[in-house]
Amino acid sequence: MPQNRSKMTKYIPFTKMHGAGNDYIYVNTIKHPLDHPEELAVKWSAPHTGIGSDGLVLIGASDKADFSMRIFNADGSEALMCGNATRCIAKYLYENKLTDKTSIMLETLSGIKILKLHLKEGIVDTVTVDMGEPSDIKEITIEVDGKSINGTYVSMGNPHFVIFVDDINKVELPVIGPKIEHHPQFAPGRVNTEFAQVTAHGKIRMRVWERGSGITMACGTGACATSVAASVTGRAGLTSDIIMDGGTLTIEWEEAGNHVLMTGGTTKVFDGEIAVDNKTE
Repeated sequence: MPQNRSKMTKYIPFTKMHGAGNDYIYVNTIKHPLDHPEELAVKWSAPHTGIGSDGLVLIGASDKADFSMRIFNADGSEALMCGNATRCIAKYLYENKLTDKTSIMLETLSGIKILKLHLKEGIVDTVTVDMGEPSDIKEITIEVDGKSINGTYVSMGNPHFVIFVDDINKVELPVIGPKIEHHPQFAPGRVNTEFAQVTAHGKIRMRVWERGSGITMACGTGACATSVAASVTGRAGLTSDIIMDGGTLTIEWEEAGNHVLMTGGTTKVFDGEIAVDNKTE
């Protein structure tokens, strides 16, 4: 330990990664357990005084799968699932030699997900995640500021409200996003909101307001929900490219097994260490 480091402070190694611009801080809690991760998620996610991210992801051991994941949003709330984060975890595990498997079982709060790694010269290029079955699909109309908004509700292990529009550029996401997130229709758990525009056959432009994080560059479960909503409403087939601010994900809804498969790339941004005060009695 360098001499200028306080004995009252411990330093936690982390990796910042993103999937389609959806960026999180990743910590291997098998080696570096964290207390009060909800508080650290708020502190570390801050863009100017922290690392800056959409939240904090804890990679842990599991007695049901190969590894486990917990994810905390930038506001400290715990999320059930994040598709982009699962892909990044696959890259983290393989490239840090924590596993040599190219098919990884990951325990999440919304069930066990299967991650299939696609390698290029020994590096994880893309990852396909079996996101499981969509459920509770239904059309919902809510009222916001005296106006009716029609959308499709889809659960991908977490709740999504998908709204199709003619011109996505006219959506005032910072204004409407929080109003839908906290709408009484979705109480008490709140909802993730996607605005989507079909731009061509099999191509959908999407922007997202994530509960607990606000506007993000991408959302994996949101991309899945958008593809499912487009299919059930006759706007697309069973496979769609979902184009988000941070990149594109390919979503395939398997007709035979009713599972949704999500494929996309992952990017490591940097490794670092961050200080955590040791609280003594």
